[in-house]
Amino acid sequence: MSEAIAFDTHRFVKRLTDSGFTERQAETLAEEHVSLLNGNLATRADVERVRAEIAKVEARVEEAKSEILKWVFGALVAQGGLIVALVKLL
Repeated sequence: MSEAIAFDTHRFVKRLTDSGFTERQAETLAEEHVSLLNGNLATRADVERVRAEIAKVEARVEEAKSEILKWVFGALVAQGGLIVALVKLL
């Protein structure tokens, strides 16, 4: 796996060793930081997959909206017809 972000491990290790860590400790910590960073960052493929799922959900929402509008319009027409029929009966 290639690095997802620029992380200067040499600088990181140098700063840790200057602060009193052994070189082995600093290198191990740097490796773990790189592993954590790369494991928790979204890739372009991840972002595209999420965008595709959002587009699917948006399409389903639009379908639901159109179905609701059809039912509401139909109910309004039926209600209007019922009112007209009742008024004629009076």
